[in-house]
Amino acid sequence: MNSKTAKILDYSLKSIVIVSFVFPFFWMITTAFKTYQETIQMPPKLFADSFMLDNFIHAWNSGPFMTYAQNSVIVTIAIIVIQFVIMVPAAYGFAKFDFWGKNFCFAIVLLAFMLPQQIVFIPTYLMMADWDLIQTLWPQILPFAANAFGIFLLRQYFMQVPEEIIEAARLDNASELQILFRIMVPMSKPALVTVALFSFISHWNSYFWPLVMTDTIEVRPLTVGIAMLKATEGIVNWQVIMAGNVILVLPILFIYLFASKEIVKAFIYSGIK
Repeated sequence: MNSKTAKILDYSLKSIVIVSFVFPFFWMITTAFKTYQETIQMPPKLFADSFMLDNFIHAWNSGPFMTYAQNSVIVTIAIIVIQFVIMVPAAYGFAKFDFWGKNFCFAIVLLAFMLPQQIVFIPTYLMMADWDLIQTLWPQILPFAANAFGIFLLRQYFMQVPEEIIEAARLDNASELQILFRIMVPMSKPALVTVALFSFISHWNSYFWPLVMTDTIEVRPLTVGIAMLKATEGIVNWQVIMAGNVILVLPILFIYLFASKEIVKAFIYSGIK
C-alpha cells in the first residue's frame, strides 16, 4: 500500500468516526427547532424551515424544570467542591509522603475506581433511608464525596513535580499546606480542570443514581425531568423531547469548549506510569 492510498484510507476512517459522533448531536439540535410536520416528513429534512424557540418553551413549561435545573446545579457543584477538598490532600499524600499502609490504601483507591455503582446502590440507599435523607439532595452528593479517578490522576501529576522545588520551599519555612496550595495546585491546573470537567459531565448526566435515590419532584435533577418529559410527550412530539435534550447538553458543551485545552495538557504531562 503506497503512502497516498494510506492517507486516503486514514482520512476516510477518521471522517467516518467523526460523522458517527457528530451527526447524532447535529440531528438532535436541528430537530429541536423543527415543527411536528417537519419531524415526520419523509424523506427527513436536515434543517428546519425556520428556527423557532417554541419547542424549548414547551419543554421548559411542561414541568418544574427550574426546580430540576436548580437541583442539578446544586448537586453537581457540591460534589465537585467536596471532591476537591478530599482529593487534593489525598493525592498529595500518596505522591510525596511515605507512611505505613500507603500501598494498601492506594490499592483501595484503585479498587473503588474500578467498582461499578450498581454494586453499592442498594446498601447506599438503605443507609440513606436510615438517616432520613431520601427526600433531600444529600443521597445524590455524599456517595460521591471521594473521587478515586481524581486521586489517581492528581497523584500522577504531583509525582512529576521535582523534589528540589518542594525542598526549597521547606527550607524557606513553608508549611505543607502552603506547599500544596501555592506550588502543587497551581502547577497541576490542567489535571484539576480535567477532573472537574469529568466529574461535572458524569454527575450532570447522571440518571440511574438519582432515579433510585429520589422519590419526589422537589429533589430530582434535570436528567430525570427530561426522561419524564418523554413520558408526557409520548413518542410523537420528538421536537419537544429533542429541545429538552438540548437544554440538558448545552452546559456541558460550553464548559468543554473552555476546558478542552487543559484536558489535553493533563494527559500529555501527567506521566501516567
